[in-house]
Amino acid sequence: MTAENKGAESDSKASSKLPIKMLNDRVLVELEGSEGERRSTGGILIPATAQVGKRLTWALVVAVGPNVRSMQLDDRVLFNPEDRYEVEVGGKDYVILRERDIHAVAAERLDDSPTGLYL
Repeated sequence: MTAENKGAESDSKASSKLPIKMLNDRVLVELEGSEGERRSTGGILIPATAQVGKRLTWALVVAVGPNVRSMQLDDRVLFNPEDRYEVEVGGKDYVILRERDIHAVAAERLDDSPTGLYL
């Protein structure tokens, strides 16, 4: 590997880290997929304007505050999309949540614990 490749690799790793530190019980998440149209399990296209009851949303944890106990980076969390604050960091949109606003956590590390995701 040349010095140029090593430099480019370290730059890409550095740019993947967010220059942000969450405080208290706050969690910064990135929404998975789009919030518009979606497909049912049978393949039917459901438009974004379709009236649906309260629907929870999955997101990926990208930063956590020091008082967050139930989740870590790269966990998937389930939350109500109406209880959120949106923010733009580095040209990408993220959502800020409180730990208490998160309904469930999905992660590989939970397989070994006695309690986990019950959905």
